[in-house]
Amino acid sequence: MTNTNEQILKSLLIPIQNLKCGGCAHTIKEKLLLLEPVKEVRVHIDESTIELFSNLDLEVPLIKKVLSKMGYPPLDEQNDLGKKVKSYVSCAVGRMKN
Repeated sequence: MTNTNEQILKSLLIPIQNLKCGGCAHTIKEKLLLLEPVKEVRVHIDESTIELFSNLDLEVPLIKKVLSKMGYPPLDEQNDLGKKVKSYVSCAVGRMKN
């Protein structure tokens, strides 16, 4: 018998660029968990992917925009010098907080 109080979470996997370490992962998790309706974020450093979980549909364009502004653009987006620099700053901040 299934518990009717349990909510089934939907998942979304996004391959990203510039993901280097646990500092990056910490910063990404912290920022994406602020977005509604994101419930959980898993960062897979070795695969350069982010997995998001929610009980509602996720706004993919918004999530990709947030990632890009942090310096971690999706694979299907241009990775210019500005984004690479932002990713190093995000990484350093994440390392200090971690």
